[in-house]
Amino acid sequence: MNTIGYFEIQSSNPARDAKFYESVFGWKFMKDDFIPIEYYRIETNSINGGLLKRPATVPTQSSGTNAFVCSIQVDNFDKTAEVIIENGGQIALPKFAIPTRCWQGYFVDLDNNTFGIFEVDDNAQ
Repeated sequence: MNTIGYFEIQSSNPARDAKFYESVFGWKFMKDDFIPIEYYRIETNSINGGLLKRPATVPTQSSGTNAFVCSIQVDNFDKTAEVIIENGGQIALPKFAIPTRCWQGYFVDLDNNTFGIFEVDDNAQ
């Protein structure tokens, strides 16, 4: 637990960028329609991830890193979320179910970096 178990790439044009990564790395992309944003699951030969519609404007190159978002697998989503908030973190996207897979949510750290946490739960709905 508490290891990076999933990565995500934010994109202003997910369909276009899915084709890019598929062409470059041979990753497989599957569109998920049950997530509240445009989202593609990514299957690689090792760690899996997702490609999602960027929730804000694309940062300019001079404004710093435009990076992937990592999601950390945790034992208990709710307890971990409480600890994040108690330590000054903020909720970026509240907890939601990825049906039959997990509970997922996104937070912002003290330096405005976005990260995700997820709790595996085959019964998530």
